[in-house]
Amino acid sequence: MHRLRKKFPLAALAFVAVLAGAAAHAADWSAEALRFRVEQLRAGQDVRIDGARIAARTLIPEFYERRAFRSAWDRPARAEAMLAVVDASRDHGLDPADYHAETLRRIVSAGPPSDARAAADRELVLTDALVRLAYHLRFGKVNPRELYPDWNFTRALGAIDPAQALEAAIAAPDLRAAIEAYAPQLPQYRALQAGLAAHREIAVRGGWPAVTTGPTLKPGVSDARVAALRERLAASGDLPADAAAEPNGFDSSLEDAVKRFQSRHGLAADGAVGRKTIAALNVDVARRIEQIRVNLERARWVAQDLTGDFLVVDIAGFDAALYLDGERVWHSRVVVGRPYRRTPVFRATMKYLVLNPTWTVPPTILREDVLPRVAKDPAYLARNRMHVVDDRARPVDAARVDWPQYPARPFPYQIVQDPGDDNALGRIKFMFPNSHSVYLHDTPARALFDRTERTYSSGCIRIERPIELAALLLADAERWSAERVREAIATGETRTVLVRREVPVLLLYFTAAPNGAGGIGFRPDVYDRDGPVRAALGRPFAFSPVDGLRTSRRSQAAAGPR
Repeated sequence: MHRLRKKFPLAALAFVAVLAGAAAHAADWSAEALRFRVEQLRAGQDVRIDGARIAARTLIPEFYERRAFRSAWDRPARAEAMLAVVDASRDHGLDPADYHAETLRRIVSAGPPSDARAAADRELVLTDALVRLAYHLRFGKVNPRELYPDWNFTRALGAIDPAQALEAAIAAPDLRAAIEAYAPQLPQYRALQAGLAAHREIAVRGGWPAVTTGPTLKPGVSDARVAALRERLAASGDLPADAAAEPNGFDSSLEDAVKRFQSRHGLAADGAVGRKTIAALNVDVARRIEQIRVNLERARWVAQDLTGDFLVVDIAGFDAALYLDGERVWHSRVVVGRPYRRTPVFRATMKYLVLNPTWTVPPTILREDVLPRVAKDPAYLARNRMHVVDDRARPVDAARVDWPQYPARPFPYQIVQDPGDDNALGRIKFMFPNSHSVYLHDTPARALFDRTERTYSSGCIRIERPIELAALLLADAERWSAERVREAIATGETRTVLVRREVPVLLLYFTAAPNGAGGIGFRPDVYDRDGPVRAALGRPFAFSPVDGLRTSRRSQAAAGPR
């Protein structure tokens, strides 16, 4: 018996050693299988696993080479967490199918892999899903440069080492929080997410009814269509569910609900339900959901620029705002370009402003507007205090110009309007040099600011409150208070003043945005820009070959799978 007791520990130790050796052998085989897959990616091979294409052909190899091909997803709970994060991508308006959702579902349900090859494939699918989703949350699914060739907003990872970031995300206690940290951390973005969830709930409940066309519905009328109007506004939350009234009667509570709806949809809030209001009411909830998804994508494109100090013009919202240290300190209604002379989307830096500016007629306006008018009416120039100059700014006698031949032929001169109250730029313009020749300026046409849809310019942005903006940008309370700016304008002297705050100027386009009352405001898509974004979001996953980034090899791996 004593001899047996002495031998047993030795036998147990031997058995444990055999098990450990087997485990080490299995780990070696798994590492070899993973190395084989990584080398396939390095060689540019098209690696597909259960139909899922591995896209991160640079970052995944770098990641696993640093790990000596050790598994990063060796805990089943992490795979389950990754599937949950992928499913939750819908909360961002994204499509879980872009992140291997069905393949991940089969991986999770199958349990631990049966062999080394299956273990390696499992690793690649999970890691590729994470990379794809983090990349889309950071930059958007759609590459805006493919829609707008002049796109110049920030697309960078900064100081982030992508392989280290991937390691940290997989090891994080809360995988979802770690991945969603790559999404915009902006109140506007969170509000759009909440709006998306709310509209999806409406869709689950059956959406909202249509309101048939007919005579204008307004307070005091009795019409069978009023019942449908009540139901429609209750479904979208504009009319309180407990608002008691005669079903066919248009009372004050319904009028208030109509005004709320009109205000949220960029309509004149007069409480009367006419043609435009009925058209907005009858946009179905599925279309509004898609509109929110489009604008979540736009927010991802520009989130890196919406921090600190910046001046933003929301073209579709007809609004501008100045933010300092992230706080809004100024805002103004604006007038933007007509649909056939669209204000472009781009980023530039504010440099200077001009008091009492002259206006050099831009080439398009010159060719399409001014030259035809002068040809028909030679007095047009004098009446509008305009004069002709050559390329050295020397005056040209307008009477000696053969006007009828233009604009059929190139015009060899420029036409300049003198400063004054009737100058097209008003009394002040704000310059952020750019290739589009677009800038902000005052305007003598003040009545346009009272209109709900303000597309009347030739591409530049007319602002309602220029003096306050000038004082904030000049940032010199003693020399350039708002009153001092007015005094300088009153002299009539043209004067260029450099700004102290050289803030980024962001010209953006949002057709859905928080309305300030806890809901979502929808704007008319005046330039028809939603459709291409919506179509691109609906296409199968593909990293764009044109990412526009000029980075080191390591940063290129982060910029997107190759």
